[in-house]
Amino acid sequence: MALPVYLHALGMVNALGGDLASIARALARAEAPGMGPVATRTGVAFAGSVKTPLDAAPPEALARYDCRNNRLLLAALAQIRPAIEAARERYGAGRIGVVLGTSTSGIAAVESTFAQPEQDTGLHAPTFDYRQMEIGTVAPFAAAALDLGGPAFTISTACTSSAKAFVAARRLLRANLCDAVVVGGVDSLCELTLQGFASLESTSATRTNPMSANRRGINIGEGAAVFLMSREEGPVMLAGAGESSDAHHISAPDPQGAGGELALRAALADAGVGAAAIGYVNLHATATIKNDQMEARLMARVFPDGVAASGTKPLTGHTLGAAGASELGLAWLTLARGDVALPRHLWDGQADPALPALDLVEDVRHLPHGTARQYVMSNSFAFGGSNVSLILAR
Repeated sequence: MALPVYLHALGMVNALGGDLASIARALARAEAPGMGPVATRTGVAFAGSVKTPLDAAPPEALARYDCRNNRLLLAALAQIRPAIEAARERYGAGRIGVVLGTSTSGIAAVESTFAQPEQDTGLHAPTFDYRQMEIGTVAPFAAAALDLGGPAFTISTACTSSAKAFVAARRLLRANLCDAVVVGGVDSLCELTLQGFASLESTSATRTNPMSANRRGINIGEGAAVFLMSREEGPVMLAGAGESSDAHHISAPDPQGAGGELALRAALADAGVGAAAIGYVNLHATATIKNDQMEARLMARVFPDGVAASGTKPLTGHTLGAAGASELGLAWLTLARGDVALPRHLWDGQADPALPALDLVEDVRHLPHGTARQYVMSNSFAFGGSNVSLILAR
């Protein structure tokens, strides 16, 4: 039997709030203070932004990495720093790895830089450093900020980036290359994604409306979510993981969701459970026409008897490279904290008759009790046919 791994501590910041307590409260009310209009260079977009002040800045030795993306990451890491420091004392800095997902890194920093007038030096902003925008920067930056010496690398596979980070982190633990891994993802709002998805006609001018007949697209969001993962037994286990790559199209999903279905079934097989054991599924649910169509179809096949499910992007925005970790974090809360209800599916209630009916969580519900082990699933799908499904167990 493969060695089990556990998720011990979670730090998170997004449109719901700046720490777990505020996020749990907002989740219970199905209200997100950070969801709303944001100014762009061409107008206004509806997006999920972090309203909590980001006071955390890198230490002086890492000042060249200072940008909003890394400050979001530091704000989430600060919440689990005691657990990380305890792990460092126990295992040594060289035995703790860092695996993070992102899709934008510090792109916003370079956008801001080039919007400024050019200086006599030939630079637009003397404080800008190219390393702020490098996609691979976030994991080595976090390792340096935390003084960790284990393997540190970044994964960037669009909207599955941070979901895939959990699979990679588990491999490091099972290969005995690490005794603990800081794992998760981060992304910040920037013109590249706001304008890019708008050019694909994939964004909504109002709050995103997943699985609705009236869905019009996504709201881009920003945030960070990080866990400490180890082989040491804890209350929440990463019980299963499944990956697939169907390469159906550079941006459009396979209409029938064949590749996504492979990932879900692989995760169930990895966890050693049937679909009936899953008590809740956090859907990818982008509220684009094609994604919701694909996901509804594969969910109906994998869960023919139904399962409680919701899409949480109306509460956080689509945090892209941080989405997998953020949505797994919301699922983790339902297991780690018995008083946290299942995240609600916030929409207009107008089901699309062309889609299979799903058991969407629209009122206060909790995971069923009385079973020996409770399981939740979180699904992520990305451009290029990258698919990941993760299963947690209590």
